[in-house]
Amino acid sequence: MPEFLTTAQGRKIAYHRTKGAGPGVVFLGGFKSDMTGTKAVHLQDWAERTGRAFLRFDYSGHGQSSGDFLDGCIGDWAEDAIAAISALTEGPQVLVGSSMGGWISLLTIKALPERVAGFVGIAAAPDFTEDSMWAGFTNAQRSEMATTGRVELPSEYSDDPYVITQRLIEDGRNRLVLRGPLPLPFPVRLLQGTEDVDVPPSVALRLLDHAQGEDIRLTLVKGADHRFSTPDCLALIEASIAGILDRIGG
Repeated sequence: MPEFLTTAQGRKIAYHRTKGAGPGVVFLGGFKSDMTGTKAVHLQDWAERTGRAFLRFDYSGHGQSSGDFLDGCIGDWAEDAIAAISALTEGPQVLVGSSMGGWISLLTIKALPERVAGFVGIAAAPDFTEDSMWAGFTNAQRSEMATTGRVELPSEYSDDPYVITQRLIEDGRNRLVLRGPLPLPFPVRLLQGTEDVDVPPSVALRLLDHAQGEDIRLTLVKGADHRFSTPDCLALIEASIAGILDRIGG
């Protein structure tokens, strides 16, 4: 059973925390995903095997946390991550952000620079509400958004469509990280599948080009898709975290 943290905004955030050595590792999940996904659970098992402090949690409106998904936005979920890391971890952390979790990680880094020792981005998707969703809308969909405040998009992962709200788009526009300086003064490992149709390799290349730092590397995995959850991909995530911990003397 998860434990719960109540944030300053009154949201109840479900989490699982593994005690262990620091620097700790925090997993930040993707859009509409939760902390029971393959990567999150695998990393908890890895942390338990290696004696590493680890945290996984659900954003509000996701998984077992309070709230309705359709009420949420990037800013809310970043607040949840900042609250969880501030309250539930000690000292510097290595953030592991999957898809949207990569964007949330970058917002967390801006808010808590002193608490971040490294970053692993797995198909990281910064600014996706603007550069993927809004940019991909037809004129009819933009009109529908203006009229109804929402647009439905088909999902490969569920029979239920993705409902994209006007609040999600407008809030995301205020949280963009690829339009201004993005200093990442610690080891960064970006992992990306070449067959990812949700977050294509061009996004990883853009982030690599835009971010500022002396130890930033991108690994492309031929044939890997957005899930990035095959045994080889999971082993690469483990190795990337371990490599950062070695670099920072953790």
